[in-house]
Amino acid sequence: MMNPPDHTSSDGPIVSAFGEPLLVEDVLLLLFQPDSGSIAGENTLFYVLGGAVLGDLALAERVEVRRAGPLTRHVHALSGEPVADDLLASAWAYILEKPRGIQTVLAAIGPALRNPVIDRLVERGDLTREKGKAFGLFPTEKLALGSDRRASLVAQIRSALIDGDTPAPRIAAAIALISASKTLPQFHGEIPWSSDVYTRSKAIERGDWGAAAAADAVTRTMIAVTGNAAIAATVLPRV
Repeated sequence: MMNPPDHTSSDGPIVSAFGEPLLVEDVLLLLFQPDSGSIAGENTLFYVLGGAVLGDLALAERVEVRRAGPLTRHVHALSGEPVADDLLASAWAYILEKPRGIQTVLAAIGPALRNPVIDRLVERGDLTREKGKAFGLFPTEKLALGSDRRASLVAQIRSALIDGDTPAPRIAAAIALISASKTLPQFHGEIPWSSDVYTRSKAIERGDWGAAAAADAVTRTMIAVTGNAAIAATVLPRV
């Protein structure tokens, strides 16, 4: 069996396909609903996954958000070697061409992410594909959990939203994206929905992470992303 490719660069850690999962992988895994085999918030999913990719690039110090006007922020690529991970590379190359507005970036990179991220999760074993036939004729495919990673992620989110623990930057970023997409109430069976949970999730969405100063660039990126994702979730219908 071949060893998985090592996706690293001299400018910061870009994980391997089978190493530490990306934020975008964790977000999609969290949005997967085990009881139904569906993904919460399908109609605005591209905003959320695009935002998660920007979060991954910010965590790797490959992009940053800068003020472009009183009410606008642009995403800038930071200099360095090309990003090796194929889930992030095209997004980084697109931003490298020139600084672009958040909404433009999310709309450009988000729509193509769903299936490759699912493929990555299946390769990892975090999700499985169950094949069947509808009416005995038409091929169907249903996703199911394949590991306990989702349960671990949910537990970390629950500790941040219910117990008040300080989340790690990756978990805070995931909470911010899920909160902005308005899908958090769908986690009620695992994270009991309450006014306190709502208040805490919105505070994290606004950047109240309680994290170290090293996460400031990631926090700024996620604040800019979730502001646009929240607008999209308000305008577009949700499943």
